[in-house]
Amino acid sequence: MKDQLQALIIALTLISTTVLEAQDWPQWRGPDRDSVASAFNVPSRWPDELNKQWSVEVGLGYATPVLIGDRLYLFSRQDDDEVMTALDANTGSVIWRTSYAAPFDMNPAAARHRAGPKSTPTYANGRLFAHGMTGNVTAFDADSGRQLWNVPGTGVIPLFHTGMSPLVDGDLVVVHVGGHDDGALTAFDVATGAVRWSWDGDGPAYGSPMAFEFNGVSQVIVFSQEHFVGLSLETGALLWSRPFTTQATTTSQTPILYNNMVIQTGRGNGVTAFRVTQGASGWSTEDVWNTDEVSLHMANGVVHENVLFGMSHLNSGQYFGLDLNTGEVLWTSAPRQAEHASIIRSG
Repeated sequence: MKDQLQALIIALTLISTTVLEAQDWPQWRGPDRDSVASAFNVPSRWPDELNKQWSVEVGLGYATPVLIGDRLYLFSRQDDDEVMTALDANTGSVIWRTSYAAPFDMNPAAARHRAGPKSTPTYANGRLFAHGMTGNVTAFDADSGRQLWNVPGTGVIPLFHTGMSPLVDGDLVVVHVGGHDDGALTAFDVATGAVRWSWDGDGPAYGSPMAFEFNGVSQVIVFSQEHFVGLSLETGALLWSRPFTTQATTTSQTPILYNNMVIQTGRGNGVTAFRVTQGASGWSTEDVWNTDEVSLHMANGVVHENVLFGMSHLNSGQYFGLDLNTGEVLWTSAPRQAEHASIIRSG
């Protein structure tokens, strides 16, 4: 992607207005944070050529668009400001644009990624929640663009800057704030931004959290700097923890749940499935299977029936299908396909 980006958002005739209205895309990886577009019907024949309907310059960034009804929300950087923009999805016209000053110095190690935000905003109940490059957490009114509250960053950020997309569950918005060796997974009140709980047992990684339920207990599951952890969604208490590191602390995966098994993967770590159980002495995890034949880095996997589809970073980029019941790699593509790929399942 050219420079990552003088970003342009392009609406195509392939995506009709009726399809847009059929399913919102309110957050990172879609409605259930699993990259499944259940309402999209694959056309019987793909068009030979895509016709651009509109384009608008929005600035720098990696954050994916959020679609609610006929509104498209974008989080980007323009000069020294971070900007939230609402667009008409049919015409590309700007409905509102809200910005705030967000100057910061890029870490030289991350300079090639540029200064645009990496975290996709989350829409919930008329509000938008954004995690800025300096670690600030901001809530906007989705109808008007009015800033509802802002919690400044701690002054410490990860090596490659913030990458986690907020998780909203009920009246909590959960984000890992701070930087390596000095961070806290934090639950903020969606209405006020007040801290409801925080866990400072490890610094952040770059993957986004999920909310899973085990034995009737809702848990926040997330990769941290040196661990893979499960915390009580209600209180923030640490329930279980597994050591987990990747080269240069670049863990970027969003956890996956399949058949009550958590799927663990990351750069150079292969793929592992484990179960979370509660016993007399507390919570624990137990491995079910592991494979080192494939491994996910930046690209997240997608589940269809009992198969995990993904882009392994091994062999210079290789698509694969993996049986989630056994851990057997069913097939791999030829090598050298791509560095990364975003995969979405339709239907």
